[in-house]
Amino acid sequence: MTLFFQNVRIVDPEAEEVRTGNVIVDAGRIAALDAAKPPRDARVIECAGRVLAPGIVDIGVQVGEPGARHKESFRSAGLAAAAGGVTTMVTRPDTDPAIDTPEVLEFVTRRARGETPVNIRHMAALTRGRAGAEMVEIGFMLDAGAVAFTDADHVVTDTRVMARCLTYARSLGALVIGHPQDPGLSRGAVATSGKFASLRGLPGVSPMAERMAFDRDMSLIEMTGARYHADQVTCARTLPALERAKANGLDVTAGVSIHHLTLNEFDLGEYRTFFKLTPPLRSEDDRVAMVEAVASGLIDVICSMHTPQDEESKRLPFEEAAPGAVALETFLPAALRLYHAGALSLPQLFRAMSLNPAQRLGLPGGRMTEGATADLVLFDPDAPFVLDRFTLRSKSRNTPFDGARLQGRVLATFVAGEQVFDHREGQDHAHA
Repeated sequence: MTLFFQNVRIVDPEAEEVRTGNVIVDAGRIAALDAAKPPRDARVIECAGRVLAPGIVDIGVQVGEPGARHKESFRSAGLAAAAGGVTTMVTRPDTDPAIDTPEVLEFVTRRARGETPVNIRHMAALTRGRAGAEMVEIGFMLDAGAVAFTDADHVVTDTRVMARCLTYARSLGALVIGHPQDPGLSRGAVATSGKFASLRGLPGVSPMAERMAFDRDMSLIEMTGARYHADQVTCARTLPALERAKANGLDVTAGVSIHHLTLNEFDLGEYRTFFKLTPPLRSEDDRVAMVEAVASGLIDVICSMHTPQDEESKRLPFEEAAPGAVALETFLPAALRLYHAGALSLPQLFRAMSLNPAQRLGLPGGRMTEGATADLVLFDPDAPFVLDRFTLRSKSRNTPFDGARLQGRVLATFVAGEQVFDHREGQDHAHA
């Protein structure tokens, strides 16, 4: 089907501009951005000045298959992604068992096929069982479709093992994703150390735990020349080291979660476990520094770090509750808080949420140019609503934004020109 988006504001993260025009989508690709009239037999979508942008490419989504399907299935995650304007999910390997062999990777690839209305790609573990002792078969995993390698929040503590993994990844051109957090200092911590954590009686971890781990990894990248992405940089003290690494020509990028851009440690004040994250929420100064780093391009990627946890995992004392929050559906409305506050423009947001992650992983999408894949999100950035977590499509509903006033609604999501979500009809269109 040919689509004609009429009177739409077009976000182009490559050109760093927002312009008004009429967009034609044909055969799954963007055919024109400044069309005067719709082609014959095209479906006309009157946008009335609403915004059309590249679909979000979300690095680091956790799905509970295999091992925790009751928390999130491929189908529920896919429906949540479509409703949130996420057109490509890149899943983490922190499953049970971990995605550490070609057979497990092929299993999840088959399970996801036909279950999700959006694109889905998978990261593989860096070491077997994410135990940090034995490297996975990186070459075979690449052949099976892995787009990157990570042990997620299980940091490889043995520097020699990490060096071997990076050396081998370098020889194959594989991307390694690290979690910069010193595990010794972080063990048992649930908050960022400081006056607030002390007053609340919460065990804290210094921001230097992130900086120390990042410095170690940068030394190894300098030694091996591997491609590296830090999944979450959340502290201002890490930024100078990141800037030096880039200035020295290391093939390094960095990401931050939407929660660390929009929330801070004071949100832990009532001991609500939906705000317990890994790493923990930081100070307001750190949050502001992260936003500024995204604006300057020093931090390349914003991700949801979608981590579903069931009610039983969260209905525990704060120190005992499982960390993490769902974010596929709240990703864009939360990001638009930064837009409405004047901190980030729409092109800056979609550069970090769509263009950069797609380019870093070598995936299509993220571009708003003629000939590009028509993975698109149509949204009203000004539509206000109060979030009710029980309306979320994820199986788990552990969102810190429950009851929050948000602004910005996804109206429709398109994958290769096919509509997979329509808010106006109140229903999701998923593949059979």
